[in-house]
Amino acid sequence: MTAESPHADEEVDARGLNCPLPILRTKKALARLESGQVLAVLTTDPHAGRDFQAFCQQTGNALLAQRMREDAVQVHYVQRR
Repeated sequence: MTAESPHADEEVDARGLNCPLPILRTKKALARLESGQVLAVLTTDPHAGRDFQAFCQQTGNALLAQRMREDAVQVHYVQRR
């Protein structure tokens, strides 16, 4: 994971949703992207960090970065395999 936030080709707003909804919305959005494109997912679920790590490990998509914004929103950058 890099210090800078990667460029995102698309963004999914999953704020206010709890597991498994952020992951389900991520899967749906990734299906629309081409290989190598990056999806940024906004979440507020405190367990989302671990959920995205497990999701990427299981699916082969790359978790490029996870950032906590000042407004307590976590941003997960997933690159489609």
